[in-house]
Amino acid sequence: MPSQRNKPLFASAITGALLAAGAAAAWQYQQGQDHLRQRAEAISGGSATRGKQLFVSYGCGGCHQLNGIPQAHGQVGPPLQGLGSRAFIAGKLENRPDNLSLWIRHPQVLSPGTAMPDLGITPSQARDLAAFLYTKS
Repeated sequence: MPSQRNKPLFASAITGALLAAGAAAAWQYQQGQDHLRQRAEAISGGSATRGKQLFVSYGCGGCHQLNGIPQAHGQVGPPLQGLGSRAFIAGKLENRPDNLSLWIRHPQVLSPGTAMPDLGITPSQARDLAAFLYTKS
């Protein structure tokens, strides 16, 4: 136990150690997120940054829930958190980037009557959305 005279120094040392540990954890988390984004973009051929913007602008959160997107609290479609680790998309397509892009573009063709509408999304936009969704694993 530090003496009365050394308590401020001891408290400063503890505070410094905690700040350093917090900074290291934040750096490690960011490195993991960067790796996840790079992998998602590599397998989908899209941009996760553009995909996030598209997710918001197309109003996907009106039907789906997704952590980190304040507007994504819908109750119509399935929650999209962890999509990358699922075996199937829409209960019928093997979870591969090409299938996810196809589903995003043509859900009514693949599953007539599904609640997911065809929104006129381009192939490039579908790849961007897929990249973004695969970062939410």
